[in-house]
Amino acid sequence: MKFIAAIVFIIAFLSLSFLIPSCKKNTSTNDATKKDSWTIIQEKILTPSCALSGCHASATDATYAQHNLVLSASVAFDNLINKPSKNAAANADGIVRVMPGDYLKSLLYHKVDCQAGHHAANYGATMPLNGAWLSLGQIEFIKQWIFKGAPKRGSVVDESLLNNTTVCSQPFIPLDPPAAADGFQLKIDSFTVNPNTEREVFVRRNTTNTSAVYVNKFVLRGRPNSHHFVLYGFQNTTTLPAVNTLRDLYNSDGTINANTFIEMQNHIFLGGGTDVNATYTFPTGVALKIPANTSLDLNAHYFNKQTTGLTGENFINLYTVPQAAVVKEAKSINFANLNFSIPANQRKTITTNFTFANAVTVIMLTSHFHKMGEKFVIKILGGPRNGETVYENTDWQHPLALNLTTPIQLNAGEGLTSVVTYNNTSNKTVNFGLTSEDEMNIIFGYYY
Repeated sequence: MKFIAAIVFIIAFLSLSFLIPSCKKNTSTNDATKKDSWTIIQEKILTPSCALSGCHASATDATYAQHNLVLSASVAFDNLINKPSKNAAANADGIVRVMPGDYLKSLLYHKVDCQAGHHAANYGATMPLNGAWLSLGQIEFIKQWIFKGAPKRGSVVDESLLNNTTVCSQPFIPLDPPAAADGFQLKIDSFTVNPNTEREVFVRRNTTNTSAVYVNKFVLRGRPNSHHFVLYGFQNTTTLPAVNTLRDLYNSDGTINANTFIEMQNHIFLGGGTDVNATYTFPTGVALKIPANTSLDLNAHYFNKQTTGLTGENFINLYTVPQAAVVKEAKSINFANLNFSIPANQRKTITTNFTFANAVTVIMLTSHFHKMGEKFVIKILGGPRNGETVYENTDWQHPLALNLTTPIQLNAGEGLTSVVTYNNTSNKTVNFGLTSEDEMNIIFGYYY
């Protein structure tokens, strides 16, 4: 019996000794015959699509202050793994750039996957910005790499996933208009943006209200690659552009359309901004008055860095409240410095003071500059809070829209100061202008 038991033990031991190496071979992540999965991500995705000059190539990129993320081959891995991002919504949700083993807690996955539904918060625009989005195969490869622990060494994802070259796409769902009793909708109908171009358009619309209404909420929706969508009123209504006609800011040869440029000088900011899929609600009792049959100018700006054309289309819903519910009538802030320059290859901070002619209460602030803008600060000018910083923004693509829980009380002659830092990494002087290659310096907001 002892002999038989010994034989059984030896057979079991030998079987186990063969089995264990077999299991190890099947789960190995160090197959020397295959390229590391991380190397594939770097070489086939990050380097050609993300680590580009002006985007995530180096700390000298004009956009670096917005994201603090360099994705060049020497540093990308260390800059991603378990590192927090500058996206406030992601940080609030406990999401880091890459969390090994959990792609839903990895901002990289959320930023490259254009499909709706995997996150509810606003984590910013889908990347690559203004260019062709990643293919479904590339997105799945990144997802699986994170799921498998996001290792720097080892082949953990089947490279054949990259054979699926279908570009990620998201069906655009038009914004439903509000019920007639609740407000009205304005829109820019669909138009084409040619490959490797940018297009900025305007359309004047007349509102359909036959008496004055009071708007307490804006809801915006726009197609991908829309840099901004803004609603303007007109200072002088005696000379207005044609109604319901699409007007371009640029001529076909790329020069500025003089007529459209002149018309822009007649604008008053009423709503919207760089986030074209946003909602803004005024404080209780505050609303913006829209007189009967008011002419409003809708303005959309699209960048297209793809080799194929794309479609532009934008909606805005204006929700109203009864006049009896309005205690304070909102007015818009549109403080702009139109006369400044930034020398080539230099960082420059520009400070500008703006004042109000009458006593006011400021309830909302936002900013507007372009890709060379590193930081936009707004300070109080005058009074007991003189010099106090009330606003900071480092994201030119999605600037902070600050609803002031404690409104700013200002007397006549007091106001706001903009302190804007730019980093001109180009070889030419950059001035105020209207294209993405120019710069801007504008405080938008509301007061009563």
